[in-house]
Amino acid sequence: MTDAPDILDSKQAFSALALAPAQLANLTQLGYLAMTPVQAASLPTALAGHDLIVQAKTGSGKTAAFALALLATLDRPNNAVQALVLCPTRELADQVATEVRRLARSEDNIKTLTLCGGAPMHTQRASLEHGAHIVVGTPGRIIDHLTRGTLVLGDLKTLVLDEADRMLDMGFHDDIATIAKQCPKQRQTLLFSATYPDGIAEMSQKFMRTPKTVKVDSQHAAGKIEQRFYEVRDNERLHAVALLLAHFRPVSTIAFCNTRQQCRDLADVLAAQGFSASALHGELEQRDRDQVLIQFANRSCSVLVATDVAARGLDIAQLEAVINVDITPDPQVHIHRIGRTGRVDAQGLALSLASLDEMGSVGKIEQVQGTETDWHPLAELTPAAGGRLQPPMVTLHIVGGRKEKIRPGDVLGALTGEAGFDGSQIGKIVVNEFSTYVAVDRQIADQAVKRLAAGKVKGKKVKVRLLAD
Repeated sequence: MTDAPDILDSKQAFSALALAPAQLANLTQLGYLAMTPVQAASLPTALAGHDLIVQAKTGSGKTAAFALALLATLDRPNNAVQALVLCPTRELADQVATEVRRLARSEDNIKTLTLCGGAPMHTQRASLEHGAHIVVGTPGRIIDHLTRGTLVLGDLKTLVLDEADRMLDMGFHDDIATIAKQCPKQRQTLLFSATYPDGIAEMSQKFMRTPKTVKVDSQHAAGKIEQRFYEVRDNERLHAVALLLAHFRPVSTIAFCNTRQQCRDLADVLAAQGFSASALHGELEQRDRDQVLIQFANRSCSVLVATDVAARGLDIAQLEAVINVDITPDPQVHIHRIGRTGRVDAQGLALSLASLDEMGSVGKIEQVQGTETDWHPLAELTPAAGGRLQPPMVTLHIVGGRKEKIRPGDVLGALTGEAGFDGSQIGKIVVNEFSTYVAVDRQIADQAVKRLAAGKVKGKKVKVRLLAD
């Protein structure tokens, strides 16, 4: 894979691209003032209609890179599916669909649908019957619709494979092949991947037409992420995580484990010591998984303990720290893990625990990163002042969501109007089909439950409860 030629300044304005004036105005409104390196390197090629393989880390601006390309080709009067974006997880699909809708605001009546497992088939089928220009979904659910004939791809112009390496790791190769065969041969295929395993080359030969390649440096800017390594014995590893949290006191942390059992054990150990921690693994029911992710993303949970598989496609905007509870044997996975912190202008902290048996893997990481490991003794970790580490927010669960026509503004209005709270005390609001979740300042949590329950949202009484930390 070759690096993209250095012909575009990464700070170049979007106005240099062949985009409609209304789209350029929309980008300015959304705060897209200059292209990120991945956008500058890939958008001219994508907008020219070429197939493209892009290697870039999560958080690099890749969603806008492919969304702007697929939006540019849409025939708006044609209500058939013209673009399909495949994602490894429901969470990533939801994030991508939200961003596509924002970028599509400059055009009226562009319909974007999300098709993922965990939602009723009949609801999705009804939405498809009304037509959609863009579909974002997970491979399994897309195949379900193709098999039933509820999704037809005869008019498809653009196929996007997002987080392709993760989809391969999760065993979706055959599903992707099945979906690609039902797409027109004369289509554009855009493949985005954080790493470049052998399966990506094989996939490009099967599903793409002479793709051009772009590689945006997956290393992180010097000084953006502080990395520290601590040597541990296996029997002190879980306790060491608690020491790190008490010492550094990050508001929001992902702790990566190599196994599902290690995840469960660590979450139990942290909870027993008074930390707000939740485990994310494959055995969770979809509803429980959704609630864990909502609480972590809105800063109502301090620590998310996860395996690489469970965290795939997860993109958290504010993440103060990443802890590698186990060292991954794949250095690219290590880079991908720590790249979740230190986003945009924020500083990040990456803390890794390594036993003697893992020193070979640490050496591989050193080789790939081109830096020597910064070792620190566990003995230097002492609890910082401030008492028990608590997340700043608490999540309220409201029974009722999109089905009841509830919107985030309705909830915000109820809390800042009749309930009398200040807007600064209200955090992220997520409206799902049947439930709504709102983060509120921990100091007002009990009052917020009482006042919401006593008042109304969108003119109706609602049931409200606190989600447990």
